[in-house]
Amino acid sequence: MKLLITGGAGFIGSAVVRHAVAQGHSVVNLDALTYAACLDNVAMVANDPRYTFEQADIRDRAALDRIFATHAPDAVMHLAAESHVDRSIDGPGTFIETNVTGTFNMLEAARAYWTRQGKPEAFRFHHISTDEVYGSLPPDPAVKFTEDTAYDPRSPYSASKAGSDHLVRAWHETYGLPVVLSNCSNNYGPYHFPEKLIPVVILNALAGKPIPVYGSGENIRDWLYVEDHAEALLTVVQQGQVGRSYNIGGGNEARNIDLVTRICAILDRQKPWERPYASLISFVEDRPGHDARYAIDASRIRDELGWRPSVTLDEGLQRTVAWYLENTAWWQALQGRAGVGERLGRGG
Repeated sequence: MKLLITGGAGFIGSAVVRHAVAQGHSVVNLDALTYAACLDNVAMVANDPRYTFEQADIRDRAALDRIFATHAPDAVMHLAAESHVDRSIDGPGTFIETNVTGTFNMLEAARAYWTRQGKPEAFRFHHISTDEVYGSLPPDPAVKFTEDTAYDPRSPYSASKAGSDHLVRAWHETYGLPVVLSNCSNNYGPYHFPEKLIPVVILNALAGKPIPVYGSGENIRDWLYVEDHAEALLTVVQQGQVGRSYNIGGGNEARNIDLVTRICAILDRQKPWERPYASLISFVEDRPGHDARYAIDASRIRDELGWRPSVTLDEGLQRTVAWYLENTAWWQALQGRAGVGERLGRGG
């Protein structure tokens, strides 16, 4: 299968690229190389004859038409997006342009290509989204997001992703474009750009700097190891039912404060410091509109497609900490990028 993967130099996208090539697929990696992208993420497959890189912006329709015509993909995996909630609070316009208008351009370019090809039934447009489109959950552990949960986005980021989800469904219903969708919980693991919670905790701890925890750290997230997610996405694009959506979760709910203390404990074992790393924890002003809890019911993808996560949170955190300790050159090269190490999303 030839896959056109957008955002393939990003965190999740690069994991999909690496897994797809390893499984024998041909991959065209379309990425604009914005601040959070890094071609080092796919260096291990860069010289593989099944891999091609195209630097392009999904807001550039002419470039998209050229790439579809040149590479003739069997399926699209659309991951390119602005994804950091804090940045969306400070600058929502970029999120609307990329996540909404960019997705519109991808849909139109894919539809034009699919039509020129005679509308092959096997073609797929897989739109990758987030559980944040569903809003916030109460603390009751029995209540989780399902594919039928009503959308209730609370941030500019989640609103832009909700809008893109709706566009994808509309292009299926109106034009017959064969689409599948997936909404995932919080990802973590190797190559995670150092502005998100887990890499911030690790890198601040290693630098002996305060570890910021929003509010009282009571917010709950379901954590999904990125390699598990990549496997799930490749399963969905190949086996998912047209027009259907699949929630992908790790089954690993944790309060932010508990997650941070677990990472500190792992660091205490793997790289002991002069005092426990947890002593660096600093509670800071909360993010505006901070959702209380996310939790995924992943029974549909398990029951229909046979996928389930294989990495527990403890195992995944240990692997992640070890990876950052062993790959200092990767994250040190990113420290100077705009916004890294700064407090964003104050909403002022």
